[in-house]
Amino acid sequence: MVFVSKSSGPEGWEIFENVTFKSQYFEEVDSYFEVPTFDQALKDLEGTKVTLSGYFIPIEVDTIFVLSGLPFSSCFFCGGAGPETVAEVRMDKVPDDLYADDLVKVEGKLKLNATNIDYMNFIIREAKIVKD
Repeated sequence: MVFVSKSSGPEGWEIFENVTFKSQYFEEVDSYFEVPTFDQALKDLEGTKVTLSGYFIPIEVDTIFVLSGLPFSSCFFCGGAGPETVAEVRMDKVPDDLYADDLVKVEGKLKLNATNIDYMNFIIREAKIVKD
């Protein structure tokens, strides 16, 4: 059984508050993307264990899902929020009993990504679902 957080809402997103973004053109895909500039405090967290809670957004991969600080209807992909409100979560296997907008808490190692447009800016590697 997957643990669904009983907290009042998403937690941990404040670590991304000071990230700034600028539009950058990527010739290989003929498009502009928002590219982050990470502050030193966030850079110091890279490779360390972090905990985030948020809303589960499934994708078509068994080992990755998106965690959003906002519900699906308001998230970065649908509602116009910024890229600082979502993280890519990588784990051995995404539990089968999670559904879109389930509130979950994860713990894993933070990886920052400012250059590879195939991945999100914030990646939680070796993630596990955490129980309160």
